[in-house]
Amino acid sequence: MRANLTRHWPLLATGVVLLALYIGAAIAFPGFRTWFQFTRLFSDNATLGLAAVGMTFVILSGGIDLSVGAVIACASMMLALLAGELAWPLWLAAPAVLAAGAAFGAGMGGLIHIFRLPPFLVTLAGMFLARGTALLLSPHKRIELGSHDSVRSLSLLHVADFTLAALIFLAAVTLSALALRWMRWGRTVYAIGSDESAARLMGLAVAPTRIGVYALSGLCAAAGGIVHVIGTQAGDASIAFLLELDAIAAVVIGGTVLAGGRGSVLGTLLGVLILAIITTIPGYVSDLDSWWTRLIIGALLLLFVSLQRVSQHWREE
Repeated sequence: MRANLTRHWPLLATGVVLLALYIGAAIAFPGFRTWFQFTRLFSDNATLGLAAVGMTFVILSGGIDLSVGAVIACASMMLALLAGELAWPLWLAAPAVLAAGAAFGAGMGGLIHIFRLPPFLVTLAGMFLARGTALLLSPHKRIELGSHDSVRSLSLLHVADFTLAALIFLAAVTLSALALRWMRWGRTVYAIGSDESAARLMGLAVAPTRIGVYALSGLCAAAGGIVHVIGTQAGDASIAFLLELDAIAAVVIGGTVLAGGRGSVLGTLLGVLILAIITTIPGYVSDLDSWWTRLIIGALLLLFVSLQRVSQHWREE
């Protein structure tokens, strides 16, 4: 009983913090408790959420991916270039961008696994490569798609006030949670993060899994770039600057251990919503400096890292 409670303590703590923040904001600001504002938490943070979903798999495997923000920017520019200037149909341009993101992530994963390179350095190089590519795709660093009928139609799509971006984010969370819970590949991700040597001795597919988690991270980041284009009807090489840090923060606040092996996509969803609430509140308080949100996020990070350490100590007793 105690071991089970200790195992889920970080996730429970995340849920309590989210509930307290939401109730507090709803009491303080009447507009915050509307259904429209609730759905906006998902819509406005879908790009971050998609990046955080991919980051969850990487961190669960014991790695890190610093390239996701740059990949989002590059993917948005690629989609805008293909669908706008090159006049590709959107049904063809979007899968091409997703494939490019997955291939980029798989390339980094291959370098990390085959040559035993530090994930931090490989993905840092990937960040510079992806951001540089985004800046090279257009001399104006931005490609407008306001006249593109398909993009405009998708930007107007709503289901119960949830935008297409929010629906894609929620679908990614659901599919990822199912993969981690029921697929052999998902269980292998946990095994690698817990003890790679033991995973090898058990005959698990370590190499394909490690490459796969980085491919998935690249795919999710590319999807984030696509939903950004749909929401803003433009590709922009300057977006998502340092978004990878927010993605890591959401994953850690959601209860995933940075050392790997423990965590969940559900926790990441809760972590994204916590960041969404914190960054939304300044919009209701005109004299509140937005930098306060960074201080609060930093304090929460320290709190949850400390909780993880305490939880680990209890498990070892």
